[in-house]
Amino acid sequence: QVQLVESGGGLVQAGGSLRLSCAASGGTFSNYVVGWFRQAPGKEREIVTGISYIGGSAFYADSAKGRFTTSRDIDEKPVRLQMNSLKPEDTAVYYCAARGCSGYGCYLTYKAPADYVYWGQGTQVTVSS
Repeated sequence: QVQLVESGGGLVQAGGSLRLSCAASGGTFSNYVVGWFRQAPGKEREIVTGISYIGGSAFYADSAKGRFTTSRDIDEKPVRLQMNSLKPEDTAVYYCAARGCSGYGCYLTYKAPADYVYWGQGTQVTVSS
């Protein structure tokens, strides 16, 4: 069973940067899509970005475009989320999630929390104004 562990959250001032990592134990991300979600207090969990681990292609929510970048090194397990130009509205618990993904462009299909099978415990990101 794949277990996911996030790291890298913390407190940062508006305009600053953070990098989150998502590591898998008990398996690898091969043939998976890895998504990053976030959930702010009182709000629903929402997709931030997702990446096809094999191909490296990614999609981004409008709120993340131009500021966030997700990446992976094919020889290393962690998937990373680089967050730049952070805003107070980015404050949330960030989760990585994963599921199997086969077929060309399959990573574009999975954007809802219910689509994902494996979840990390979440890491808090707080952006102060």
